Amino acid sequence: MLTVDFSRFPVALGDRVLDLGCGAGRHAFECYRRGARVVALDRNGEEIREVAKWFAAMREAGEAPAGATATAMEGDALALPFPDDSFDVVIISEVMEHIPDDKGVLAEMVRVLKPGGRIAITVPRYGPEKVCWALSDAYHEVEGGHIRIYRADELLAKIRGAGLRPYGTHHAHALHSPYWWLKCAFGVDNDKALPVQAYHKLLVWDIMKKPLATRLADRALNPLIGKSFVAYATKPHLPPLPRSTPAEGTEAAAR
Repeated sequence: MLTVDFSRFPVALGDRVLDLGCGAGRHAFECYRRGARVVALDRNGEEIREVAKWFAAMREAGEAPAGATATAMEGDALALPFPDDSFDVVIISEVMEHIPDDKGVLAEMVRVLKPGGRIAITVPRYGPEKVCWALSDAYHEVEGGHIRIYRADELLAKIRGAGLRPYGTHHAHALHSPYWWLKCAFGVDNDKALPVQAYHKLLVWDIMKKPLATRLADRALNPLIGKSFVAYATKPHLPPLPRSTPAEGTEAAAR
């Protein structure tokens, strides 16, 4: 289940991609299939080991084009172990709501992104997330849980403040919002509640079969109750330095 829409956020053969806070690796796997040179980074060592196993399985099965590479590694989003201008593409999906220093994370992403590169940021949407917080303290008051709810204009302002230029937004996963409302209402750790079980089966069926009816319903409901807010931006090229005239150059040399 992808949150980033790759029709709006193209990843080309040979692009160097960082999936920051990759979790289980869903976006990293898609980029690998598209022929990118992928680095999947997360602070959770257990998840990184699983992602590395899946990369190996994909490689063995020939699921990625020739030239594509994939690496899974542990790391800190606030101190990325890469030089400046290392990546053509950076993805950070459902991560920033967990990190106190979100401006620091943005600064690190901008640092490692090449001028002209693209970045995709996804966070829980304000409205559906607010309902979850109202229904359950346990949903967010856990170690490593959500510490903030972003309004769309707030996130876009932070993106611009980091020196990026947003070029598109949308909402995703409308059908998942009611599932989380049910989870919060019946207890986030209570998977035995019948409404929760029934809705989970519906979501699994939808993900596996992708029937037209649910795809259309999800698309129609996304503007209203989409679970995630997705923003796309680019890192501007630096403006060229002004060229001095011969006279200016002579005067500067004299000084």
